[in-house]
Amino acid sequence: MKPYNYNRCIRLGEHIVNTGETVRQTAELFGISKSTVHIDVTKRLSIISPSLASKVEAVLQRNKAERHIRGGNATKEKYLKLKND
Repeated sequence: MKPYNYNRCIRLGEHIVNTGETVRQTAELFGISKSTVHIDVTKRLSIISPSLASKVEAVLQRNKAERHIRGGNATKEKYLKLKND
């Protein structure tokens, strides 16, 4: 693995654990694709740092469980905005 990939995986994992952000939010912040973030924190990080990978996995599972709520809120805001315009 290239050194910049190693460092990026660690930085992404630590950021997700510390903030609880989603893969999309993290990708936008770091300026990379969500696919790259996902591969880095699920596959590569488990090789580099299994303990950090397990913490990231817990955050990703929580985000997955909550995504239907975020989607519902986004739809609600969309229609409230259309109603007010």
